[in-house]
Amino acid sequence: AHAEVVVVGLGLTLWCGEVAEGGGEENRRMKKGLVVYKLYRALSYGLSPLIHLHLRWRRFLGLEHPLRWPERLGHPSRPRRPGPLLWFHAVSLGEGMIAIPVIKHCIRRMPHLHVLMTITTMSAFEVLSKSLPSEIILQFSPVDTPTSIHSFLDYWKPNAIVLMESELWPNLIMDASRNGITLALLNARISEKSVKYWSEPVLLPLISLMLSKFSLIVPLSTEQGIRLQLLQAPPHIIHFSGDLKYVIEDFGVNERGRNNIENLRVQLTQKKVWMASSIHRGEEEIILGVHFALMQQQPNILTIIVPRHLQQGREIARKLEKEGQNVLLRSQYEKFKAGTNIYVVDTLGELRQLYTLTPIAVIGGSLLPGLSGHNISEAAAAGCAVLTGCHVGHFSHMVLEMQRSNPLSVLQVSGKLELEKALLELFTNATLLEARGRAAKEVFCSLSCGIVEKTWSLLNFHIFDRFSSEESKSLRL
Repeated sequence: AHAEVVVVGLGLTLWCGEVAEGGGEENRRMKKGLVVYKLYRALSYGLSPLIHLHLRWRRFLGLEHPLRWPERLGHPSRPRRPGPLLWFHAVSLGEGMIAIPVIKHCIRRMPHLHVLMTITTMSAFEVLSKSLPSEIILQFSPVDTPTSIHSFLDYWKPNAIVLMESELWPNLIMDASRNGITLALLNARISEKSVKYWSEPVLLPLISLMLSKFSLIVPLSTEQGIRLQLLQAPPHIIHFSGDLKYVIEDFGVNERGRNNIENLRVQLTQKKVWMASSIHRGEEEIILGVHFALMQQQPNILTIIVPRHLQQGREIARKLEKEGQNVLLRSQYEKFKAGTNIYVVDTLGELRQLYTLTPIAVIGGSLLPGLSGHNISEAAAAGCAVLTGCHVGHFSHMVLEMQRSNPLSVLQVSGKLELEKALLELFTNATLLEARGRAAKEVFCSLSCGIVEKTWSLLNFHIFDRFSSEESKSLRL
C-alpha cells in the first residue's frame, strides 16, 4: 500500500510539473476540448428526435417505465421542494445501492438538505422505489441531450451533483458547470478499454475539459486514480476514501421475502448448499456442469443459481424442467419437494439475504472471457467462502485487496474443472470451509470500516462548503 501511495504521489508531482511548465499547452488543450464539446452538443441536439423515438421504442419493449418515461426527457413527475437540493445520479441498481449509505449519512448530518436520486434502469427503479426513505425523491435520469438536460436542471436547480462511478456525460457536466452547480464523482472508475478510447487525440481534450469541471473525484482504488490522472484530471481534486461497494446495505426485501428466506433456511438444514450469483449467459452451462458432477459424489447437494437478469433465470428453469430436472423458481415461493436440488432465483434485491443461506458463494460474471466480474464483498459480509473466476475486470482491485489481507478470503478458479475441485474440497473439509468463511468476513469488516465517514468528510469539505453562506448556516450542525 505504501508503494502505491508513493507511485500516486510521484504521478501527481510529475503532472503538476508539466502544468507549471506548460500552462499554454493546457489552455490550448482546453480550447480544443471546447471545440469537440460544441460538436458533441450540436450532434446530440440534431439527434434528439431520433433519441425521443428510441425511448418510445424502449417503452414499447418494456425497457422504460410505461408512465414515467417522459422523465428521461427532463420532464419531472414530482414537486421540487424549497431549499438546498443535492442530486445523486446512478445508472443501475448496483450503483444506486452504493449511493444509499452516503445519502443517508448526508441526511443525518444535514437534516434540511433535500436529496434527488436518479437512475436509468427499470430494475433499479423497481427495487429502489419500494425501499428508499420517503424523503428521497426518485426520478429517471434525463438523456444527455441539450433540451433534456436544460429542462431537468432548470426545474430541479440542484446546488450540487454527485455522479456515481463512470457517469461522464458532456452536456450534463458542461451545463451544470455553466450554471454554477458543484460536481463530484464518487467511486470513480474507468475501464482500461475506456482509457484507450478517451486517450484518442480527438477525445482527450474533451475528457480533460470535463474532468476539470469537478470539485471532487473519489476513485474506488489507487489504480483508478492513476487512470484518471492519465486522462488529465486535476490532481488536487482526487482523494481516496475506499470502495463504496464494501458498504452496501441490506434492503429491498419485503416481509414476505424475509419470512420465505427464514423458511428456506429451515428447509436447507439437511442439504449441502452452494450458490452461484450474478451468472451471465453462457456461465449457467459451467455452473450446471459442476452441479451434476458434484451430484455424483455428494447426492445431498443443493445448488442456488442467481442469474444476472430475471428472464434468464426463468429460461434456465424451463430448460431444466424439460430435461426432467427437479427445479424450483424463487418467485413461486414454493416449498422444496423431494429430490429438489436446483433453486433458481428470479427476484430482485434479495442477494444479500440469500448469501446468508449458503456457506459457499461463487460470484459470476467472471468465468468466461469478455466478462468483468461482480461485487464479492456482499458474500464476504455474510461469511461465505468466496470463489470467483479470473475475468474480474475493475473488481480485480477488490479481489487483490482482500487476498492481500488474507489469502483465504477469496479463491480464484480458472474454469469448470478447478471450480468443481475447489467445491468438492470445501464440502469434504469442514475446517477449510470454516476458515475461508471466517477469513472473508474478517477481511470485509476490516476493509469496510470508516468508508462512509471518510466519503462524507470529503463531500463536506469540497462540496457543501461551496454552498452559499446562507444555505451553509441552515445546513451545518
